[in-house]
Amino acid sequence: MSNHRPVHLDALAMVVMVGLCSLWGLNQVAAKVANAGISPVLQAGLRSSGAVVLLWLWSASRGIPLFRADGTAKAGVAIGLLFAGEFALIFWGLVYTTASRAVVFLYVAPFVVALGMHLLVPAERLNRRQGLGLALAFLGVVTAFSDNLAMPSADQLLGDSMLLAAALMWGMTTVMARVTSLSRVSPNKVLFYQLGVSALVLPLASRALGEPGFTQPGPLVWASLAWQIVGVAFASYLAWYWLISRYPATKLSAFSFLTPLFGLVFGSLLLGEALTLRLILAMMLVAAGIWLVNQRRG
Repeated sequence: MSNHRPVHLDALAMVVMVGLCSLWGLNQVAAKVANAGISPVLQAGLRSSGAVVLLWLWSASRGIPLFRADGTAKAGVAIGLLFAGEFALIFWGLVYTTASRAVVFLYVAPFVVALGMHLLVPAERLNRRQGLGLALAFLGVVTAFSDNLAMPSADQLLGDSMLLAAALMWGMTTVMARVTSLSRVSPNKVLFYQLGVSALVLPLASRALGEPGFTQPGPLVWASLAWQIVGVAFASYLAWYWLISRYPATKLSAFSFLTPLFGLVFGSLLLGEALTLRLILAMMLVAAGIWLVNQRRG
């Protein structure tokens, strides 16, 4: 892949990132729907299995090689294991902690990306104002979910720790895609490693966790799973890796703070959950943070 990339996000990158965050926010609702008939970790494994087939077919139709020996196997397996571990820890951690607490800990990931890129890619170092923007966006997420952030019980502390570990893995996958041999190959192959490894690992993790598996899934559950396979794990993740192969990863990651807020909005629109003034304030904080992160150096 080319090493020449813009140092700032253009309008295309910003529009695509907002679209991706809205899709990922909608996915939170889709996953809740599918949880009614398919256990969460197994659901993630099925999602990867379906998406890896679509990715293989798409890549073959475009003449993009996925199996060519190119020296990326070790990094590819590593990023795939991180991807699988991230989802296993998220769903396992939710057994012990609440979804609201989980969101706050999970969105430490953009800071992991910022730190990794700061240390390893000098061109993507953030100045103090941009660092403040990241903190402000994170404060917006905390504000949105602050109702349920009391002192943790022992079980919640365990779950919070799992979500924090998942956030580290999420951030590390983004950094690895930029600084290892994976930066030389197509976004298709980077995603292929993640989907392929997780398609193998997550069903095994589901069994190890004692999940019941399928619990009489109906048409809506299958439709939700199909949406996650096509719209999220295949199309949106491929678009994400296309973006980070061309634009600064830290600035792209800042947009991810929009995802849980979109999740709350779609939860209100589709599931009848409350839409509060706190959420509006949170959106304003996240938007201000993203604006600061994407300011040009003075």
